[in-house]
Amino acid sequence: MKKKLRRRLIHVGVGFAFVGIYLGTLSLEWLARPAGYRLNPDLEYNDYDAVNDGLHNSNTDMTWWNGSIYMVHASSPYHMGSTKCRLVIWRSHDMQEWTKLVELHSEGEDIRDPKFANIGGKLFLYALRNKVDDPIADPYGTIFSWSDDGETWQDWEDIEHDGWLFWRAKSPDNVTWYVPAYWHEHGKSALFTSTDGKNWTMVSQIHQGEGNDETAVEFLPNGSMICTARLEYRADTGIGSIHASTLVAIADPPFTTWYKQRSRVARLDGPRLFSLGGRTFAVGRYQPEMDVFLTRSGGIFSKKRTGIYEVLPGKLVYLTDLPSAGDTSYPGIVKGNGSVYMCYYTSNIQRDFPWVFGMFAPSAIRMVNATAASILSMADDPPSRSTMVPWDGYIVLGTNLAFDTWVIARIRVKNRPRKQATKLKR
Repeated sequence: MKKKLRRRLIHVGVGFAFVGIYLGTLSLEWLARPAGYRLNPDLEYNDYDAVNDGLHNSNTDMTWWNGSIYMVHASSPYHMGSTKCRLVIWRSHDMQEWTKLVELHSEGEDIRDPKFANIGGKLFLYALRNKVDDPIADPYGTIFSWSDDGETWQDWEDIEHDGWLFWRAKSPDNVTWYVPAYWHEHGKSALFTSTDGKNWTMVSQIHQGEGNDETAVEFLPNGSMICTARLEYRADTGIGSIHASTLVAIADPPFTTWYKQRSRVARLDGPRLFSLGGRTFAVGRYQPEMDVFLTRSGGIFSKKRTGIYEVLPGKLVYLTDLPSAGDTSYPGIVKGNGSVYMCYYTSNIQRDFPWVFGMFAPSAIRMVNATAASILSMADDPPSRSTMVPWDGYIVLGTNLAFDTWVIARIRVKNRPRKQATKLKR
């Protein structure tokens, strides 16, 4: 009986050891693998770290206002909710030197996803409140503040539409403003309008179902509005979903009826849409490798990239990666002097961490200055790119299985009962 118990304990211990070895070697491979982002050779750009202070910087936005460029980002110990999170606002006159103006917070809560809007001569800032007892960091409401000089800000006020999470406001005429929003429990999105930035009225429901999350809009040359929305299929599953996609929808004025299609080229997270040469582009997070196991679309064990896409009716067209890895994206964009300036956050671009590792690692605010002509050139001749399988993970798994099989075989040989030799009697 004791021998059987001892044998079972040995088997359990060996099993745990094998699992530990596999997880350890996989983690080492994740930490050591080199940068894997792919830049389109047609992209003309220069880049640098605007902020790299050892904190987990994230969720950026950027705008022109009163002759200067303003940038805002979240600064926190990690990706999850934290009362230490601050929104840091910077100003620059040349996109090279940045002056920190102020840090804003929400007392006793996490705060994230800041968005600027220049409404009525004032600089508005919208942000999302998040309860810190929620480890997933699911915001529950939208707040706003405004400033006359970019340095002194009014106290936060709540948007009256409880539960709606505002994304980025846009206006076709700088008079009437529109903002897309998604529901705090996920699963639906809507369009709101305002003329003062404070009081908003719902215009229409954009979509419902499929884990509808972050939703962005842009105006088309004919006055219509195009929209992308992150469709998780099932919200916050951790391992993602093979059914995840991006909603691409179009509405004509007064934007009450939406014509919708889904693009499975990518699940575009943290989207930012912008127009260039009468065409619509998006910058957001996507996943370059997928399978049906632990690296489904949107899975936390997957590689991530910030990429540029052209947004066409019913589909996304991949153009290029930007230097990025791990926890990344949520860009801000300004245009001027024949350039498109993009800020976004990213984990260490010298490595290729999975998303979950990047959530707990420091991240920098990266600034990219790309020529508008090169972006249009990429759109004229987009590269062919198919989603790949994460072969490195399978190689680590196969190596571990081979090693485990060899060890088990050796143990069985060692523990095999030996036949005792018998003397032959003459």
